Amino acid sequence: MNKHTAIKSLLIPALLAASLLPGLATAQAAAVPAAKVGTATPDNAVMLTVFLKHDQSRPLGELKEQLAKQGFHKVFPPAGVEVVSWNITMGIGQVVVLRLPASRLAEVNLAIENTAWGAYSTEFFPTYDFMPIAQAAQNQARQPSQQ
Repeated sequence: MNKHTAIKSLLIPALLAASLLPGLATAQAAAVPAAKVGTATPDNAVMLTVFLKHDQSRPLGELKEQLAKQGFHKVFPPAGVEVVSWNITMGIGQVVVLRLPASRLAEVNLAIENTAWGAYSTEFFPTYDFMPIAQAAQNQARQPSQQ
């Protein structure tokens, strides 16, 4: 099993646990202080694409006020979680791609649940960095044939 398959096999149960057992996620986040969980490395990193869909029934100013009141920008993303990209997608809202150690997934989930809900509905898509694999395949395919 390669490291990417191993990461995926660990990530799916973690996502299910975080979404289905919020009490467990709270206990885990409280038990592991952010300062001690480390940073993303090639062997433990996952990327998480987060869709923050605007509540289009309310004006933008009202949504911004709610986010400020709930402390969204104070806690999201959690300190030490890398923001790969953060874009506005017209008609949808914001699309944020984070890189983080899998062990911090519950912490990111709680930051969203506690501060973004109400202003946004959310969707999460766990991913991994395929670029090195794709580049290696391209390099191999582009090598002159050795006959």
